[in-house]
Amino acid sequence: MSRDRSWNDGDKLSFSERDRLRREGRRDDTPEGVSDAQRQQASDRYRKKLDGLFSKPASDAGSLAAALRAAHGSDRLPDACREYLAAAGYPSDPGLIGIFLDSGDSELMVGVLEALLAVASSGDVVETTGGLRSQLRMLVDGRDSVVAGLCEDLLAAL
Repeated sequence: MSRDRSWNDGDKLSFSERDRLRREGRRDDTPEGVSDAQRQQASDRYRKKLDGLFSKPASDAGSLAAALRAAHGSDRLPDACREYLAAAGYPSDPGLIGIFLDSGDSELMVGVLEALLAVASSGDVVETTGGLRSQLRMLVDGRDSVVAGLCEDLLAAL
């Protein structure tokens, strides 16, 4: 009679394998010759690059956000979004992200969605509200297929 090994289908480690790994120490998949300092530097560069997408210079961030909120619902919203983007980068505040998505400008919408997706994919926490998630769900059914696809990807990542 053969042993039933259904409890361990090959993807789980046996106790003896776990003990051996503990004794030998875990080996990670980093290439030979890469030190911890080099890994840390690469990680810091990547995080700084992501932070740059959402950086807000202290000079005008508050007044630009106020101007963006004032332009919400008007014809000058896309221009206000471009001004904000040029001076402060993509917003990290869920309310301002929602305003960018309300602009109706495909280029602005794709840009803010790609920036959010990059942050969510990196494992960092993306601050969202119920309103922003609802807005993303509505955009999934919109006419712009690029925006709809990015919204689907972002909702799956959140």
